[in-house]
Order: sequence, then structure tokens, then C-alpha cells
Amino acid sequence: MIIKSAYGKLQGEQLGEVFAWKGIPFAKPPVGPLRFRAPELPDSWGGVRDATSFGPVAPQTQREIMEFLGNDISNMNEDCLYLNVWSPGADDKKRPVMVWIHGGAFVSGSGSSSWYDGASFAEQGDVVVVTINYRLGILGFLHLAEIGGAEYATSGNCGILDQVAALQWVQDNIAAFGGDPNNVTVFGESAGAMSIGVLLGLPSAQGLFQKAILQSGAAANVHPAERATKVAGQLLTALQVEPSNLAKLEEMPVEQLIQASDLLPPMSLSPVVDGVSLPIPPEEAIKNGSAKNVSILIGTNKDEYNIFSVFDPEWKDADDTKVTSLFEKTFGPLVPLIRSYFSSNAPLSQELYNKLLTMSIFTGPALKLTELQVNQGAPVWMYRFDWETPVFGGKLKATHALEIPFVWNNLDKENTTNFTGSSPERQGVADQMHQTWINFVHNGNPSTDGLTDWPAYDVNKRSTMIFNTESKMVNDPNSQERIVWEQASMMMKA
Repeated sequence: MIIKSAYGKLQGEQLGEVFAWKGIPFAKPPVGPLRFRAPELPDSWGGVRDATSFGPVAPQTQREIMEFLGNDISNMNEDCLYLNVWSPGADDKKRPVMVWIHGGAFVSGSGSSSWYDGASFAEQGDVVVVTINYRLGILGFLHLAEIGGAEYATSGNCGILDQVAALQWVQDNIAAFGGDPNNVTVFGESAGAMSIGVLLGLPSAQGLFQKAILQSGAAANVHPAERATKVAGQLLTALQVEPSNLAKLEEMPVEQLIQASDLLPPMSLSPVVDGVSLPIPPEEAIKNGSAKNVSILIGTNKDEYNIFSVFDPEWKDADDTKVTSLFEKTFGPLVPLIRSYFSSNAPLSQELYNKLLTMSIFTGPALKLTELQVNQGAPVWMYRFDWETPVFGGKLKATHALEIPFVWNNLDKENTTNFTGSSPERQGVADQMHQTWINFVHNGNPSTDGLTDWPAYDVNKRSTMIFNTESKMVNDPNSQERIVWEQASMMMKA
């Protein structure tokens, strides 16, 4: 199947009932003098470009959790700004478009993971699916504006601006693939959903999508410019680069840059309120109505943080003293409060730690974004994923990223059974979630034949769909944690 894009002809392939085009460039390779710069439009090509294999993934270090989640980095290159399209047909049908932004803590992942194969969405949902890469880590989120001046004004948000460039490519090209540029849903998980939280408040993303699905991420994960500058300073010191000679960064081997940034604490490199591309924090912009015309489906998993502590060697065989020190390291002066409020002065535990971090990193920000949107009169639907995986002796429960193969209906892909197990009940949950996402994309409302009683969220009832083998609607399912967390947050501010 050959189609003509704005930049040249592309030869895709037919996979059963679906057509796929892979490794399509949506920006110039961000290398050499384009390192740490906003993405530029891709060059055109003559003849027919082969689009039957994925492009390289963004430079990254393989991490144990990501490897467990099927992240493949065998083909990696700084020239990484490619996207992939699945469609039922390159015709003039104007189908809804779904654009996936992958997760990975802003340092890992790609749009070409087998978990993000768009064939089922295209075939079962009659939609066009796009998965994208964006610059990660030091190449995507190194804020040099205060150090290097106007030339580097938006370097701290290169990864986000890559996402905007991909969405702009969709506007200019997706009609040729059978998609409707005026009916675009962005969806993403973890750092992908956190990216969408930023896009909802980013001026240059306005109008590029009409609906958004945020899985385990919201609008709270941005750094103020001051903190981002401090991180950049630490990296320059580690790389032995003088602030007056930033051009040296453009010549360094990419491996050296990644190696230095791997020494930073998690989430040190993420989107920045740089005052230029992102003038104010996304939550503030959303509060002011920046996303009031966007319909949202948002949710979290019941036990988000479990996977992180299970993979953390610090928790292995931790005795009471070690557990207390881990709580003190994370929560500092709040530990006495946590003891009295949350554990009734019983010993602190890994289970409580997981619950608190699930609330603070995932559930709390999702509730906040939802309330900001609802206050604007925008429609929001809330879900929670409660299905528990039996692997690791059941320790992971309904953990972070577990919903992905269910949403995509890709339970048969490699590396899923080591995460989900192989029980036949899984497919029923996948059928339900897959159809919910399809309905939302088509209708702006997630209700399905099996889940008809799903009202939009409001701050009185807080209606939330609980996905499990028996899915059900529950009002305010996180009420206890929510109220205590609100009180704790107020005390922290005090």
C-alpha cells in the first residue's frame, strides 16, 4: 500500500485486515547543531520510502523494570523522531485518530514496543492509530535557558515539543491514511499521560487534539526553571563542560551524556516551566481554562507503586529499622503524622509505603486534574483498574502499567504473560477496556453496552468505573485516602 504524505511517498504493508506504515520521520534528525533545539520539519524525499520496519528508539539505558515490560532497545539512535501508523484503509473515510505517547519516566520507552501494536484498535475500532517516539532524558529535558540564553530557550522541553511536532504531522498528513485530523484523541500512560497533562496546558498544542486519555499520569510532573537549571548545572559539572562553552555538548558522544544523566535521582529530567514554550505550570493553565474544550478519560491503577518497591533492592528483606529509614528518607517530617493517621501507630510497612506513594504520585494528581477540568464545565470520566496479577506471588497486585495490554487488547504479545499470568479471565477484562477506549474515541463518552451506567465525574458523587473481572461503578472509591492525603498536603504546606 503506497500513500503520498506531505514529504513523499511511503510503502507500507498489509497485516491481515489492517495496513501499517512504520518508521515515518516527523522531524529532522535532532543531531549535531539540532541537539537541545526544538524539532524542525523533516526533509522531503524522492521516490518511494520503505515504511515496513520501525525506526530507531531514542537513546536510553535499559532499566530492569522496562525490560520486564518488554522494552526493546536493540535498535537505538539519536536520529529517533519517527512515528508509526495503523489503519483499516488509506481512503477518505475520516476515521477517529488515536495518538499514543509512551511512558518510561521520561528516560525510557518507545512507540515501537510490541505492547503498542495498533492492529486490534484499527480492526476492532475502525480507528487510525499513531505511536510516536520523542527525545528522552538529557536529550529531551535538559534546561539550559538560564545558562545558555535564548539559543537554548526551550531545551528543557524538547521531548514535549517533539510530541507537538508529531501531532502537527498528524494534522498535515493523517487524512491520506484514512484518518480525520479534526477528531484526534491523545492517549498515554505514566510519563506519556504526564506529557498529556503538559500538552493540556501548552499553548502550541492547543487545537491539535479534541480528546485525551490519561492512564496513571496527570498534570503535576513539571519542574520549575530554577530546579531544572540546578539539575543542568550538576550535569555540566559531571560532563566537565564550562557554562560558557555549551557547544561542546553538541559534539559529545551520546553515550557519555546518557551515562552522566543516569547518576541523577529518578524524574530529575522531565518537562520544565521554561516561561517560553510552557509559560505557566500546566495545572495553573488548566485552572484558567486552557483545556476546557477537551473531553477527558482519566484513571489510575489500584496498587500503582507496588512494582517499584518490588524491583527496589532497598526493600529486599527490610527489617523494621530499615523500613523506618525508607519512610524517613521519602516522607521526612511527615513520618509521625503517617504513623498516627495511617497506621494507627502499628509498625510501618511496605504495603503502607506503596499505598502512600500510589496516592501522592498517581491518584492525588489525577483527582486534582479532574477537579480542575470539572470546574471548567469540561466532561471527565474517571476509572480505576483493580484487576490483580498473580505473578511474583501476587505481590504486584493491580500495579503500574498492568492495564496496558488490556487497553490495547494485546495479551498475546511477547512479554505479557510474565506480567499478567495466563488465566483465561484476562480476555474478558481486555474486551471491556478495549471497547471502552474505542467508544470514547468515537463518541467522547466511554459507556459501552456492558457498562452503560457510567456518569461523568462530579465533585459530589465522584463516580468511578472499577475495571475488574466484574466491573462496577463506585462513588468516591478512594475517599479515605483522599481525605487523609488532603489533610497531609495541607500540613506539608503549613
